[in-house]
Amino acid sequence: MKITKEVWGSAQGKEILKYTLENKAGASVVLSSIGAGIVSINVPDRDGRLADVVIGYPKAESYFGDGPCAGKCPGRYANRIANGKFSLDGEEYTLPVNNGPNHLHGGPDGFQNKVWDSRIDGEAVEFMYYSPDAEMGYPGNLKVVARYQWSEDNRLQLTFTAQSDKATVVNLTNHVYFNLDGEGSGSVLEHVLKLNASEYLPSDPTLIPLGDSEPVAGTPMDFINPKPIGRDIKADFEPLRIGKGYDHCFVIDDYAEGQLADAAQLYSPKSGRKVKISTTQPGIQVYTGNYLDGCPEGKNGHIYHDYDAVALECQHYPDCPNHPDYPSTVLRPGQTYEQAIIWAFESE
Repeated sequence: MKITKEVWGSAQGKEILKYTLENKAGASVVLSSIGAGIVSINVPDRDGRLADVVIGYPKAESYFGDGPCAGKCPGRYANRIANGKFSLDGEEYTLPVNNGPNHLHGGPDGFQNKVWDSRIDGEAVEFMYYSPDAEMGYPGNLKVVARYQWSEDNRLQLTFTAQSDKATVVNLTNHVYFNLDGEGSGSVLEHVLKLNASEYLPSDPTLIPLGDSEPVAGTPMDFINPKPIGRDIKADFEPLRIGKGYDHCFVIDDYAEGQLADAAQLYSPKSGRKVKISTTQPGIQVYTGNYLDGCPEGKNGHIYHDYDAVALECQHYPDCPNHPDYPSTVLRPGQTYEQAIIWAFESE
């Protein structure tokens, strides 16, 4: 594995670093210390032609505060917390509200908008962020490490670890957006999606889960059998009207704490590229890029539009801190948060 490093600018008193991991076949991943982000993934189609299959920006500064959170690792809590409030051990915490009435992705100064420390560690790249107590309202000094490894068979593994000196809540993911025909090549509504999820979490109009999960069977939320993303996206179905498309958390079947499980499979009939996603997390948020219009100019001069890419975010459920019956996101002193996501690319 060849790993190279370059300086991509500076911000927050630090150099912004960019890392390229390239395997013997020439397939590569480009990472950035802004939000421990994925900038590019270059993988072959059915004819062996390489293309970059994730959206992103040519300029480092475009990654700060971008609406899509393209390719980055949001935190301390990915997704939404209702009304920016939660209680832990009898104490209520107030977080900044930045998405309607709710707190989203750790707030306006979440991990995705920070320059992380980074290093090459053998055949991996590690990013580290130290979040001080009370940053964005969260309790505890939290140390987070995101470790990326790229394989000779085009398999990208991301492992998160975190520790805190005070009880806190943590929910980490990567917000990469895929277009398996190549970034900037138009809509992904013909991409075929399969989810290992027989239930999903219905939400209120602000995309906060209402409570119990419900079966996907007989609804447009059913991706148990592979189907094009766009087949039902305009269906007369309240959850889809709320978000202008899919922006929902699906409950991964066979979830067992600490165990990898199949989560999703995305395939492009046009290019033949496929990505299989597995994770140790209990949920996967499917977001069909419903509001990509107006984001910063993309790579190669491309302007991204709604539905030009899809995010498949492996994570704990939205608003877990306010739902005691959901899998817990509480991290206590002496414990280590550990989660993994694997993207395995192939073509057919």
